[in-house]
Amino acid sequence: MVGETSMAGLLPRLFGDMTDWFEIDFPRPVPAIRFEDNITDQEYVLRAELPGLDPDKDVQIIALHGVLTVKAERREETKDLNRSEFRYGALQRAVRLPANADETAIKATYRKGILEITVPLTAPQPAGRQIAVTTAEE
Repeated sequence: MVGETSMAGLLPRLFGDMTDWFEIDFPRPVPAIRFEDNITDQEYVLRAELPGLDPDKDVQIIALHGVLTVKAERREETKDLNRSEFRYGALQRAVRLPANADETAIKATYRKGILEITVPLTAPQPAGRQIAVTTAEE
């Protein structure tokens, strides 16, 4: 039993270190942005914590056919006399908007590392229209 536990703990470490070798052949999925959301009768508000980004360069928000997609990418490099470091990372998330979302009036603000997207909602649309059936004469 002790040997099984040790081997089970060792395998993820062995293969975890090898996954970087195969990154080109087996790309990892882009991590999802975590949203906090709130909906009322007037608006749908999404908030995401995205510290250290330049919203003009690093954040892209697209609304198309009832889906809101947010992409964020961080590129950071520091160079000293004898050392350099870099960090790159991309995040993405797509959410379905409510059926009565006004996609033309969506607004986004970025303040103190928090991205807030406000989607105005219009009056609820009718669920459908009843179609009358007529009798065809033969």
